[in-house]
Amino acid sequence: MKVLFIGGTGCISSACSELAIERGFDLYLLNRGETDRKVPESAKILRGDIRDINSARIALGDLKFDVVVDWIAFTPEHIETDLELFRGRANQFIFISSASAYQTPPVNLPITESTLLSNPFWKYSRDKIACEERLIKAYREENFPITIVRPSHTYDETRLPLKGRYTVIDRMRKGKKVIVHGDGTSIWVLTHHTDFAKGFVGILGNNQAIGEVFHITSDFLITWNEIYEISAKAAGTNANIVHIPSEILAKYDKEWGAELSGDKAHSMIFDNSKIKRVVPDFQCTIPFSRGIEEIIAWHDADVSRQIVDEKLDQLMDKIIADWEKTFGE
Repeated sequence: MKVLFIGGTGCISSACSELAIERGFDLYLLNRGETDRKVPESAKILRGDIRDINSARIALGDLKFDVVVDWIAFTPEHIETDLELFRGRANQFIFISSASAYQTPPVNLPITESTLLSNPFWKYSRDKIACEERLIKAYREENFPITIVRPSHTYDETRLPLKGRYTVIDRMRKGKKVIVHGDGTSIWVLTHHTDFAKGFVGILGNNQAIGEVFHITSDFLITWNEIYEISAKAAGTNANIVHIPSEILAKYDKEWGAELSGDKAHSMIFDNSKIKRVVPDFQCTIPFSRGIEEIIAWHDADVSRQIVDEKLDQLMDKIIADWEKTFGE
């Protein structure tokens, strides 16, 4: 089966690329070749820029595919390019949306694929919703063979699922306080990218997936307090947590506030029964307590990976100082 990944070397897609090849897919990657990640040796590389339609056309030539996956489409304009390029060229087109598109805050849990899409807080999510709507229109009006996938918070060894990433580990190791939004008890789901890949690769070329929407997430539930405490333990230190309301954090950093209000501040639990019906062997086996060990080991293996966002670090100091000055330690 001939499969094209647009991108294919990112946090989530890299694991899917490796598993697709392992399972015998003839994998092509369309990208600009600007990545530090290892590209699977047997993948066929098409050098082109999907943001430049002429560049993409030249790279694609007259190739046709059983499946095309766009990992890096974020706006309806990107979808229009995909439609122009892949009408008549793909038997299945998979769009990577986002679980943050679901109703926020959720009225009911667990979230299913039929949960309303509505996120008034985060433009990123609204753009993903608009992409989905355009593709559904193409499916209904011209039978464009879509599948929509909504990942939630997915990580790999390079991607700390914390605001500021390694900056937070650095603060912990220096004995500095770290910020957790709200009271830290909201429930969250973290999915290891190799677990996500098991569900995702199972829908490639799968006729049961045409015209359907799936989220693919872990069933391991964890609170934000636990995320920080487990991260600290893996880093050989302790988490000195300061709880600060999301609306206060938004006053200091608008984008941080939008990300919290539009996603991470609310408990999220997903019903994965739909993807399990279509891909019966899908099962997540890596809890965050194991995943964070990989993350810390990867960062500790090379000091150049231990990147501290100095601006954010200083902002966190200021936020904590202001909070404790007003409300006491």
